[in-house]
Amino acid sequence: MGQPTLSRRERLRAETAAEIKATALKHMAATGAAALSLRAIARDMGMTAGAIYSYYDTRDALINALITDVYTSLADALEAAHEQVPEQDTAQRILAHGHAYRQWAIGHPEEFQLVYGDPVPGYRMPEGSPASEAELRVCMLLSQLVAAAWPYAAAAHSGEEHAWEDFQPDLTDALHEQEPELSPAALALALRIWGRMHGLVALEVYGHLRSQIVDPAKLYHQELLDLTASLGLPVPVASGV
Repeated sequence: MGQPTLSRRERLRAETAAEIKATALKHMAATGAAALSLRAIARDMGMTAGAIYSYYDTRDALINALITDVYTSLADALEAAHEQVPEQDTAQRILAHGHAYRQWAIGHPEEFQLVYGDPVPGYRMPEGSPASEAELRVCMLLSQLVAAAWPYAAAAHSGEEHAWEDFQPDLTDALHEQEPELSPAALALALRIWGRMHGLVALEVYGHLRSQIVDPAKLYHQELLDLTASLGLPVPVASGV
């Protein structure tokens, strides 16, 4: 079955909600998350305060919608990258994952800074919200890659001391459901790999590599190759940036 056809009123409402979120991201990029104001967004869009509150009744409701969209967009990009590589080729999938992460981040700097920059003052993500589920989806994608690589990586990392109690319950519950054989050491390794991927990407997005390097993509690709080797996987020979 196809998607149900929206009425004109529903289409206009969806378009306005999307414009509110786009305007909010611009405001946050210009003045910081702490200064985000529904009234300021309404004024910028030529709306009344009452009209915008009919879309998002609080600032936190708008932020929650933004974060849901951001993590969903990132997860979609990562999944699409995975699907371009055969499932059994874990090394290439890790490279594809890493490059998709960087490309998404440099293409969506405001969104990246919303979810990976300074926390929005006073905002706390509701447990079980669409935003937390979308965030978990992103985390699980890398964990699944480490699960596929674990038979090669286990010898080097299985002796590390980790317990399930070291991690947040929502993450471990999801992992137990999707990868029941995975160990706490493997989850710790997935988080460390994410930290290495994320570190160079964050430096680039926030402009901290400009005075050090001409081609951050080349540096990042070399880091991904090193990560792949650290998992005991064969490093792809012809893997360009």
